[in-house]
Formats: sequence, structure tokens, C-alpha cells
Amino acid sequence: MAKNTANSALELVRNDPDDSVGANQEIDLDDQWLYENRELSHHKFNLRVLSQARNQAHPLLERLMFLLIFSSNLDEFFEIRVSGLKKQLDFGRQRPGPDGINPEQVLKRIHQEVREALNEQYRILNDELFPSLAQENIRFLHRSEWNASLIAWTRTYFHDELLPVISPLGLDPAHPFPRLVNKSLNFILSLEGKDAFGRESGLAIVPAPRSLPRLIKVPKEILPKGDNFIFLSSIIHAYVDEFFPGMKVTDCHQFRVTRNADLEMSTVEVEDVASALQGELHSRRFGAATKLEVTLGCPDKLADFLLERFNLSQNELFRLDGPVNLQRLTAMLSMVERPDLRFPKFSPGAPAVLGEDQDIFAAVEKEDQLLLHPYESFIPIIDWMRQAAKDPTVLSIKQTLYRTNESSELVEALAEAARNGKEVTVVIELRARFDEEENIQFASILQEAGAVVVYGVMGYKTHAKMLLFVRRVANRLKRYAHLGTGNYHRKNSQIYTDYSLLTANEVLCNDVHKVFQQITGMGNKIQPKLLIHAPFNLRKTTIRMIEAEAQAAKEGKPASIIAKMNGLTEPNVIKALYQASQAGVKIRLIVRGVCCLKPGISGVSDNIEVTSVVGRFLEHSRVYFFENAEYQVYCSSADWMERNLRRRIEVSFPIIRKKLASRIIEELGAYLDDEVQSWAMQDDGSYLVKSISSCTKEVGVQSLLLKSLARN
Repeated sequence: MAKNTANSALELVRNDPDDSVGANQEIDLDDQWLYENRELSHHKFNLRVLSQARNQAHPLLERLMFLLIFSSNLDEFFEIRVSGLKKQLDFGRQRPGPDGINPEQVLKRIHQEVREALNEQYRILNDELFPSLAQENIRFLHRSEWNASLIAWTRTYFHDELLPVISPLGLDPAHPFPRLVNKSLNFILSLEGKDAFGRESGLAIVPAPRSLPRLIKVPKEILPKGDNFIFLSSIIHAYVDEFFPGMKVTDCHQFRVTRNADLEMSTVEVEDVASALQGELHSRRFGAATKLEVTLGCPDKLADFLLERFNLSQNELFRLDGPVNLQRLTAMLSMVERPDLRFPKFSPGAPAVLGEDQDIFAAVEKEDQLLLHPYESFIPIIDWMRQAAKDPTVLSIKQTLYRTNESSELVEALAEAARNGKEVTVVIELRARFDEEENIQFASILQEAGAVVVYGVMGYKTHAKMLLFVRRVANRLKRYAHLGTGNYHRKNSQIYTDYSLLTANEVLCNDVHKVFQQITGMGNKIQPKLLIHAPFNLRKTTIRMIEAEAQAAKEGKPASIIAKMNGLTEPNVIKALYQASQAGVKIRLIVRGVCCLKPGISGVSDNIEVTSVVGRFLEHSRVYFFENAEYQVYCSSADWMERNLRRRIEVSFPIIRKKLASRIIEELGAYLDDEVQSWAMQDDGSYLVKSISSCTKEVGVQSLLLKSLARN
């Protein structure tokens, strides 16, 4: 492999003959070449997701799903990350990160790389997936493929379902360019002729209301063979002239604008967080534009007109060889019954003591219990809450809620507990991105049931996953806790990998109680004995544990770190890892997404490996192993990122029971050994698929965990 810029720069330092820069001079760990750019690293993760759509080892509909996840991820990337960069430019506050690249340069690279990625995405769709789906009798019918009966049916559908709902908008001084909703499907038209009022503006917009399905399944009586679909856009294209009787439509092209969707709520003069947030939710739909997508054949004149209206540059225009609202294809997956084209179904496992109708309090009091979702079921946590709601010995329940599913069983159980007279306190994070409105509704439900609802601490998102029960057992109060790396979201627990710890450890549960007291009340800094929590000491303690491994290595002791997380961006943590590597600590990182550390740089990170696992399930668990720590294994709600360590309320908890800690270490080993669905980060920040040529196991780590932990 060619040496990257960082290695080249470091070699120059080592070989410089100038007396001030000797060969043995210590390497500057603040050198910008040692750090990968966060936004570009984020995009590289999304490219790894897109690559799964090419992977013929995946079932066909799962390949399509990966393609659509890429679209969803890309939308959020522009809504949040790109909009943040643009805002820095707009306000003249360019702040390069540790990598030294300014936002203007980053945006230029993003636009170039995203354009290439979108071209590849539509190539995969048009050249691989659509033809393969057609072979399986799942067809997406272009207008050129409509027969007479289908033409008649689509015309009837247009008149019955679309024409009464869609409101075309001619553009003239009395009809200015409309305020279009974020990511909505729209059409821009060129017109010839005059209307009944003598107007001839020449342009019109046809918005497709969100109430209309973007994908329509053709009835079996029209096309009996297979599953046949037509895009809403195709029907609108076919009959768009009927919106403008007496006029001629000369051009009709889809477009979609993506906007800034990052809510900003000032902590100044906010008396009610929920009310303030509700006001912000509406504005999200109409934030500043960040990306314009048009169809491939859209004339430059129309594209330039749209760019001007949205205040975007040519770099922010993306031409697509297909539907501009591709993510809405997801609806198709629920309209076809083809289990042979999906991943095989499985039933999550669970320890017998946590099974249905078991006394979960008794099981947890006997010994700590550990679950790894989705291989093991999330249902025991729901059952535990339901048992607590009915148990007369339970006096108090406290829980944090960051994200939960639409009709949350946990919220129902919390409400029941409150109605049963228990003291129920729920910390709901209203600012959980894109779940704000739903969380406001859950807060209202719980308040009506009599629960105490608080919204955390202004300026700090409550991201910790904690549940605490207080029972009266044999005339004394006993605490029980659930601590997790993921959200209290049953649906997510079926696709996200996360650890759940159920414990009655007196010290650990008392620490959880202290954190709840700190969030809901006021007081000085607390001193937990086992929990490590942000924003107070998690960053400092993490660095101290890394430094302890470095010291052990300097003393000639075995020293190693294994860390699994979603993202690694915190510069001080990265620097500590570099120093530990220089000291001889073997460091193996399993980082799903953003990683600003560069492994394998001579003299800096020789002893660091970075792996990213992308597969059927979204890797979400955060686990940290330090060989020389008192408790070797910690699970956490926090990644090693600035926001988690500085601006969120997070917890990291030790796995005290040695049997469970050993199990987690073994499972981490399975991730490190995987050579089927893993990517190895290179010293230039790029990623290469791990070769399976020398791999003795053809089963990836996720399949291995399914086999060992699930029921089937």
C-alpha cells in the first residue's frame, strides 16, 4: 500500500537533517494528518452500507433494503451534518477540526463523493436489482410497458385518487414560488399557451401530497402474474396535461429538496421545553435547503431556476437516473410476501429464568442477567415492567426514555403503574432527533396517568438508558436496575445489537439512584462508586484507563484494549490511544461508523487495528475492555465522541459478574475474528473488505451469534 500523507509527513520529520528536528524527535500527536475528517468518515460508513446492495450473498429484497437505507442515511447526513457545515460558512465561522480541513473544503469533497455514490446507487438499482426482481416476478412498470388495460386502469386511478387531491400551482406574480416541505416529491413543468385568465407564465409546480402513496400496486385482475408496481410519479407524468386544460405541457420533471432539519432551541428564556420544541418542529419542514435532486433529463434552464429559488449552487444539484424519492420504495417490502427473498426469520432466545411467567425480580436478585439483542429477546424487560406495575411490593419506578416504539408497551406499563399508585418518574428526552413529536405525546400520556415527567437538563441530552425499581422486601427497601447500551424500543431491539444488564447489585443500583436524583433534582456533583457518567467524569476516566494500560505496557506487563462503539471522534481520547499504542498496548477497535483515528501509522498507531462490521443488524452496542482495570468490561450508552462525553448525560457501567464479563470478551473476540462482514480501516482513512480467502469460517459474526443465542 502507498504511504499516506500522514506517514510521509512523519518520515520527513524523522529524516530532517536540521538539528532542530532530529530523527528521534517526539512525534506531534496534534498533527492534523493523524486525524480523519469526521464528515468524510461518516460518508465512508454510508458507502459501506451501499456496498451491501451489491453483495449477492444477501437475499434480493435485503439488498434492496440496504439500497434504501443508504438513501435514508444520506438524507439525514445532509439534514444534519452538511447543514451544520453550511451554517458555518453562512455565518463566517469556519472551524476546522483536528484534521485541519475547513468546512468549505469538506463540502466540496462531500458533493463530489456523494455525486459518485448516487450514480452508483442508481446503477445498482437499474442494472442489478430491478432486472433481478423482474426475474422473481416483482416488476416496477415504466410507462413504455403499460398495456391497454393498464393504461385504462391508471387513467381511472388518476381521476379518482389523484386529481381531487393534487393542487397544481402556476407561477406568476400572484402565485409566487411555493414553500415546499423538506424531502417532498414535486414536479416542475414548462407550459405553452394561455389559461382562461389570459396568463402565460410558462412554469408551474405540482406538489405530490404526502397523503398519497409513492408506490401503487397493480390489482391482480389487471395483471394477474406476480407483483406489479407503478410509481406515483409515473401516473402524474402520464396525465399531467389534465391539470392544465387547454395548455400544453412541454416539460415535466421530478425534483426534491432536502433541508436543514436540526432543531435549535435556545436555553435562554425557555420556560416550557415541550411548548418551545413544538414550535420548532414546524420550522424543521422548511429549514434552509442543503441539496436539490432532479431527474437526469431535467433541462438546465429548469434546474437553474430551482437552484435560484432554493439559494443553492451547482455543486448542490444532483441528477438522478430514477425516482428522486427512492426511500419511499420501502413500502413495497410490506406489499409482497416473498420470505424466500428476505433474511430467514428467527426467534430470539432468553435465559429460562427470564422466560414467560417467571418471577424476574427473583431471577435478578439471585444473580445479574445479561441479554444481547436482537439475538436474545427484549421482551423480558417489558415483562419486568409489567410485573412491577402490578406488584404491590414495588413502591417506585424511575426510567429514562430517549427513543421508544410507536405504541410503546413500556409507556403503557409505566402509565398502569402510576394509576396503581406507584411513584413513577420518567425522564423523557424530548430532543431525541426525529422522535421529538412522538416523545411529547408519550409525555402527555404519562402525565395524564399521574406519572412525574421531567425533560432532563437544559443544554444536555439525557442519553443514558436506565430503569430503576424500588421494592419493599422483608421490611427493607431493595433496588433493582436495568442498564442498557440501546434504547427502550422493542422494534429497534429486533434490528440493533445492544446489551442489557439486569441487576440487583446494591452499589450499582444505588449509583443509578444517585444519577436519577441528579437529573430530576438539583445539587452538587455526585460521586458514584461503580457507574462512570458524563458529562462529569466519563471522558476523564476513559482517558485514565487508557493511560493505565499504557503504564502497564511500559512496565512490561501484558496490556490491551478492545473497544466497540458507533463512533470515535473525541481528540483527547484519540491522542491517549495513540500514546498507548506508542507504549506497546495492543488496541483493537470495532467502530461501526465515524472514526477519526487512523490506525497503522508508523511510530504512532502501529498497534491499533480498526474494524467496521456492517451486516443484517445495525451494530449499536458500546463495550469497552481494559485488560488491567479492576472491572475489565464496561458497557455504555456513550460513544467516544465529543457530544457523548461532554454534552450528554451518559452512563458507563461495569460488568461485575465474571461469567458475564467473560462472555462479552468472547463475543468481542468473535467480532475481531470475523472476516465475512468486516471492513479494515487503512492508515489513509480508507476501508478494505477483509479477505475471506484465509478464513476457516464462512459464517459471519452476526450469523454466529444468531446460531449460539437465538432459538432457531
